[in-house]
Amino acid sequence: MTDTKDVQIERTFDAPIDLIWAMWTEAEHYANWYGPMGAKIPKAEMDVKVGGLRHIGMEMETPNGKMQMFFIGEYREIDPKTRLVYTESMGDADGNPMTAEQMGMPAGTPMETSVVVELEDLGARTKMVMTHIGVPAESPGGQGWTMAIDKLEARVAELSG
Repeated sequence: MTDTKDVQIERTFDAPIDLIWAMWTEAEHYANWYGPMGAKIPKAEMDVKVGGLRHIGMEMETPNGKMQMFFIGEYREIDPKTRLVYTESMGDADGNPMTAEQMGMPAGTPMETSVVVELEDLGARTKMVMTHIGVPAESPGGQGWTMAIDKLEARVAELSG
């Protein structure tokens, strides 16, 4: 078995830490940037507290028509404005977890990953390191995160400008 590098993206934003924290913890902000280019987030339910649940719905137009995906998870660690950790799994529209078999993967494939967001206050700027543990950097999920963080950067610039 080969080791794969998890997705890890580091960015420094020309915005205060309060705004970057809000982008990750307030549903209306999150829905405006999450997902790859062209994705829409019609559902963003986020109970941001340890043990709180998340249910994110994403829609994209594909050559085969509209595709919907749902992500569910639980907040595991919250250190306000500096660290956020949550689990992420594929789910259905009702928030139920999907099995490996339902996803077309071998039985027993781990379906839960973890997202770690670390923020550092640099005065008028904020350094962010986002790591998605369990998602290979070179995977479609890794590419999606790169596009999402590009969208986050554009949204922050729009709100800060």
